[in-house]
Amino acid sequence: QVQLVESGGGLVQAGGSLRLSCAVSGRTASSLSMGWFRQAPGKEREFVAAISVRDITVYADSVKGRFTISRDTAKNTVYLRMNSLKPEDTAVYYCAAALEGYRLLYAGVYDYWGQGTQVTVSS
Repeated sequence: QVQLVESGGGLVQAGGSLRLSCAVSGRTASSLSMGWFRQAPGKEREFVAAISVRDITVYADSVKGRFTISRDTAKNTVYLRMNSLKPEDTAVYYCAAALEGYRLLYAGVYDYWGQGTQVTVSS
């Protein structure tokens, strides 16, 4: 059974940076496609970024150029580096893992989810 534990969320001023971590257990992170999603109050969960087993990355247009997803195989951890944060980035951020490597923009593809970590960006 794969388990995902996010950390690194918090309160930051607009323009600041945070790095979210997703610790993977039960399977090597390199054998999974990994994604980050977020959900703001009153809104649907939305795709943020994903990395395939071949390390191909994809980003939502709203975060492209500001966020970077990466994987550390030695630590079995996936990261989301967030720079130039905006108040509209405020949300609960979720890490997700998929056994398959296609359609990674869609939440339904993912088999495992973390509990989420809150990111709040103040203006």
